[in-house]
Amino acid sequence: MNTTAFLLLRLAAGLSMLGHGLVRMPKLRAFSDWMTGQFAGSLLPAPLVRPFSLVLPFAELLTGLLLVAGLWTRPALIAAAGVMLLLILGTTLVENWEALPSQLIHIAFFALLLQFIDSNRLSADQLIRSTP
Repeated sequence: MNTTAFLLLRLAAGLSMLGHGLVRMPKLRAFSDWMTGQFAGSLLPAPLVRPFSLVLPFAELLTGLLLVAGLWTRPALIAAAGVMLLLILGTTLVENWEALPSQLIHIAFFALLLQFIDSNRLSADQLIRSTP
């Protein structure tokens, strides 16, 4: 893959994750309450949903920052994919089919970036590798 194309895909995926995390930070408690409410009556008990809803924005923010910087890109992509897989599971358990396409698109981006990770030349990872 062309290095510029890889950069654009990495930035798009990273900014999406970063943005999701950023907007939830100032309203973390309200977001957690909302998410816990969404899962009321689902197979997932509130004692599992509540901690996840509090950690999720931090995971989105961190993976987003790492992807935008191109720092620890492979682990960041794997972590972001893990977050998205958990979100996909939750989405299907509450039958929120409208949210599923966006999550599947994110997974496709992460998988594509992992497939072409050798094109990650415009990144902090590359700067670190090339520093004597």
